[in-house]
Amino acid sequence: MDTQPEQGDSYTDNLIGTLLAIFGSVIVSISLSIQKYSHVTLAGTKEQRTFYNTKTWWSGFVFICIGEGANFVSYAFAPIAVVAPLNAVSVLTSSILGFLFLREKSKAKDFAKNHGLAFLGYIFIIGGTYLFVSFGPNSHEKLQAENIVKHLIGWPVLLYMLLEIIAFCLLLYFYKQHNANYLVVVLLLVALLGSVTVITVKAVSGMLLLTLEGSMQLDYPIFSVMFVCMVASVIFQARFLSQACNLHDPSLAACVNYIFSTIFAVVAGAVFYLEFQKEDVLHICMFLLGSALCFLGVFLVTKSRKKAKIFEPYVTMDVANGVPTIHDNGLVVQPDFNGSFSYGALVNNDGVAPTTLPVNLEHPTVTVRGTDLPYGQPDLKKD
Repeated sequence: MDTQPEQGDSYTDNLIGTLLAIFGSVIVSISLSIQKYSHVTLAGTKEQRTFYNTKTWWSGFVFICIGEGANFVSYAFAPIAVVAPLNAVSVLTSSILGFLFLREKSKAKDFAKNHGLAFLGYIFIIGGTYLFVSFGPNSHEKLQAENIVKHLIGWPVLLYMLLEIIAFCLLLYFYKQHNANYLVVVLLLVALLGSVTVITVKAVSGMLLLTLEGSMQLDYPIFSVMFVCMVASVIFQARFLSQACNLHDPSLAACVNYIFSTIFAVVAGAVFYLEFQKEDVLHICMFLLGSALCFLGVFLVTKSRKKAKIFEPYVTMDVANGVPTIHDNGLVVQPDFNGSFSYGALVNNDGVAPTTLPVNLEHPTVTVRGTDLPYGQPDLKKD
């Protein structure tokens, strides 16, 4: 049976997969912003309830499921080399949403100085996306179980998997035994797991699509193997990525993770599914140029993000007036006094609403009674 689609069908499938991937990235970015808004709003209220009891958080969760579902299905239509770099759209959307919610009012000169790199990054991401989508691989096969097994037992895939396992074990050894928690080491672990993820996701989504079209693929053992590997790689990939964000700057981690994950995903698609086998040199060079522009654009966008200023206040009591005072590294900030004081005068970078803390203005009297006081001498009271 000829498993190669016609040229017209190939372009149509690529277009569907590309649009699904872009749609999924945009929806996921919006959903994360909604969930963050839910956390921030809940932190600024006096209600004692968890975030998963709010409708806003659940609406964001539903959008995440829709977006990730679209990303999952996109691998069944388009090659990995086209879908994987489209994660830059998520970075672009998140940056634009953050910029819109920030609503800064500044002069044109200051605006260009503060956000010029970000807008330059937007241009690079849009231009790079157009290039690698236009010149990326267009031909891909129907992922029947027999074809997946045939790819899996080929010597290029076996050699690639062997090298990947050796590299992963070495990195994991240094990370666990020698505490080598450098950003590059952790994100290389994430990227190696990510290459397994994209291979298995494409196989599972492809077989599910064929099953829906009438060709049952779910009863083959390779489907179960790919499904288990997909779930395991996603779980451990998320774990290492979370550790990288906790140990290092999240913006830098997002940039490096995008670059590493995209490179390993494209290589995995080229080795496992032979996505560049029929491409000429011009198309490959233009694809690489588009990917490089996206890398540069993501770097500029994440570099322009403002780092959160760490505020560590301590509070003292003005004994003369009975008014609490907030200090920050030697600077005294006096809040408005209205029976309670609030950190609202000190708005942090995340825009979190102030938390009001009650203040007990009544000074307790501490009485010291001596056991051997001279006769007739009154007790001493000290405030």
